[in-house]
Amino acid sequence: MPSEAVQCKPLEVVVSDRGIERAIKMLKRKLASEGVLRELKMRRHYMKPSVKRRKKQAEAARRRRKRAKLDAAPPKQNG
Repeated sequence: MPSEAVQCKPLEVVVSDRGIERAIKMLKRKLASEGVLRELKMRRHYMKPSVKRRKKQAEAARRRRKRAKLDAAPPKQNG
């Protein structure tokens, strides 16, 4: 069974007189903003749905704890 084709817009980086290093930096930034690297890391290893669900819940709990910790902290005083 072949998987369904996904339509993607091509990533394009123009190399100008600024140099190849700047173009590589721009490409990395675009890849990060598109989520390509995150998707690649995610697809490297198969994760069972139950493990994926537990991981998602753990991340949400971690964010809640962090938010609660920031909300409970007294405001900093300057001086």
